[in-house]
Amino acid sequence: MTTTPELAELTENTTSPDGGPTVALVTGANKGIGRETVRRLLALGWTVWLGARDADRGDRAVRELTDAQPGADVRFVQLDVTSDASVTDAVARIEAESGRLDVLVNNAGIGGGFVGPREATAADFVAVYGVNLLGPVRVTHAFLPLLDRSERPRIVMVSSGMGSFGVTTDPDRIESSLHSPVYQSSKAALNMVTSQLAKSLDRYQVTAVDPGYTATDLNGHGGPQTVEEGAESVVLAATFPPEAPTGRFVDRHGPLPW
Repeated sequence: MTTTPELAELTENTTSPDGGPTVALVTGANKGIGRETVRRLLALGWTVWLGARDADRGDRAVRELTDAQPGADVRFVQLDVTSDASVTDAVARIEAESGRLDVLVNNAGIGGGFVGPREATAADFVAVYGVNLLGPVRVTHAFLPLLDRSERPRIVMVSSGMGSFGVTTDPDRIESSLHSPVYQSSKAALNMVTSQLAKSLDRYQVTAVDPGYTATDLNGHGGPQTVEEGAESVVLAATFPPEAPTGRFVDRHGPLPW
């Protein structure tokens, strides 16, 4: 697995400023990039809440991660990003057991199927926007009180190069050849939300990341990157040093155009 030098330098970021373990929540984390992100953060000694909509799959992921890393502090929390009640319950659970949240990784997302620009109707956008855009908005808003208690609050939005105007208009990038307005526009909107949060949240680091074209369920495991490579940008943003600027869009190689 290839790791950027900047990422390798950040692997000592294992504790919060108060000396306790850094507390993170990763949504949509029972598989794919989310699960690999949890695994990598656990390896840093963090306390990681693994959020997933399906309780059986979430519990199974926690057991498997614990078996692979004995002593790792990974905890399942049931969390459906499309449900106000589910998110509220997750906040209450994490507050009761951890008292605060240092890092929120909004990873849950869906592809929604490929619909061309001529064929796309308003109905095609509803479910995708509900998860990819409104899900992070809902989760972030609900967890801000717990993030406010952190000495170094960080929010990571798992976006996509397909949400970048710069990337999708570059003929040398594969994203420029994929013409479907639904998923792409949901991630473009998420990038704008990221930018606006970064401007308004003092003390926070708010970052949008592009995992790259990664082999996951979203593309039938057809992407050229491994899940391990796809998670690198997420872990990078979650472990940025205090002096790193807020309001950036990055992949595992560095900054990207919005």
